[in-house]
Amino acid sequence: MTKPLGIRPLRARDRPGITRILESVGNFTPAEIATALELVDAWLATGEASDYYCLILDASPDPEHTDVQGYVCYGPTPLTESTFDLYWIAVDRASHGKGYGRLLLETAERDVRRRHGTLLLIETSSQESYGSTTHFYERAGYALVARVPNFYRANDDKLIFAKSL
Repeated sequence: MTKPLGIRPLRARDRPGITRILESVGNFTPAEIATALELVDAWLATGEASDYYCLILDASPDPEHTDVQGYVCYGPTPLTESTFDLYWIAVDRASHGKGYGRLLLETAERDVRRRHGTLLLIETSSQESYGSTTHFYERAGYALVARVPNFYRANDDKLIFAKSL
């Protein structure tokens, strides 16, 4: 029996796929990958109590296996009433251009709305290698609302995108 491409909560057996994706993208440093995996581990340890929500896009036709093609991690912003942060979104480099990132982002937005969120923030780097990332956010209706110069390192600004939901 085959199952359709689907998005579901991340499970422990998906973690190696997340690691593979983070490494395949090519933009993330080892420290950034370790940080992303800390959020995955927090979700795996305590689920929603972690205040992180981690979803994967599973392309396996076999319900007994997993073929992680992308993931998204987001959660409520501490000390706010209805703001959420999108912490990580990544799609396997071999699957870029298939609409998987858009599907993951739209799913996260729907879930944020369901949780009574009204604003979703995304932070990213200004480095040239993130150009397709910033265009992805802009095409999805996010506005660049802030730039913090030299935030990550010299000549690497923090860009903050926002979308009212």
